[in-house]
Amino acid sequence: METTRFAELTLSRLMLGTAQLGLTYGIANRRGQPSYEEARAIIAAAFEGGVNCLDTAAGYGTSEEVVGRALADLGLVDKVTVVSKVVPIAEGLPPAKVDAIVEESVTQSLAKLRLDALPICMFHMDSNMLEYADSLYRLKEKGLVGHVGVSVNFPDVTRRIVRSGRAEAVQLPTSVLDQRFIKGGIIREGAERGVALFARSIYLQGLLFVPEEEVLPELAEVIPVRRRLASLAAEAGMELAELAVRYLLGVDGITCLVVGAESVEQVRKNVRLVAGGPLDSDLAEAVSEAVPDLPETILFPRMWSKRIPDARPAGR
Repeated sequence: METTRFAELTLSRLMLGTAQLGLTYGIANRRGQPSYEEARAIIAAAFEGGVNCLDTAAGYGTSEEVVGRALADLGLVDKVTVVSKVVPIAEGLPPAKVDAIVEESVTQSLAKLRLDALPICMFHMDSNMLEYADSLYRLKEKGLVGHVGVSVNFPDVTRRIVRSGRAEAVQLPTSVLDQRFIKGGIIREGAERGVALFARSIYLQGLLFVPEEEVLPELAEVIPVRRRLASLAAEAGMELAELAVRYLLGVDGITCLVVGAESVEQVRKNVRLVAGGPLDSDLAEAVSEAVPDLPETILFPRMWSKRIPDARPAGR
């Protein structure tokens, strides 16, 4: 698999998302949370396919415990780069209190993951990055964290974070349906500043694939957009998932695509899709032009009125 460099790290273009391994996650999830044996097989299949990095979080149910146990059982602890996130933190707390919360969260994550240090550790809320970055940087000075970052949701605050120079890595929602960070120039600017950019929600928690009759009325605006994208994919001789993945592979500045899986088959399929490389420029331009600016009530799953309850990270 193609790799890219971030600081001292060599990362595969595909990063395994592991929220599904710790809780029932995603609007299109029909399998539920995998068993430990299934989760271990998913991680093994990803590594066999060339994936050498994965994403987890303190708020993803039992994900960190599952990942740590599986990496140890598979002998991959020193062969995979782990990205994790601290617990969400309330605003307006004094520095000493924040330091204690952040250090406890990281210490617990390290124990669960069976690591001595987190290669990349992120805040799970953009506001936490703006207010509390120093707390994670103090753990970097202690050697418990390699690089400091944040998981974000909205372009304006992300632009502020990127321009602050404090975030070394940013995980942001980006997909064929959600091109805000692409068209707004945020990905380009982040890359120019040397920030590692991890694109998540590339299937928008499965909304890209939910049968039309199951799409919630409040999300119905996405249906004609999906139809246009499906038509472009069919004309190019590919399925919609391939179009979605390969479109993002062609976006300059994206370091890795964070894609979760509920089965070994899904992992292997994602590996194959990434191996296809970027779309040709004409098709990529057609994809970009086919997607209007959808409202944040569609692009931000936290605004959906119905969702799988366990898909919400703790504290969010």
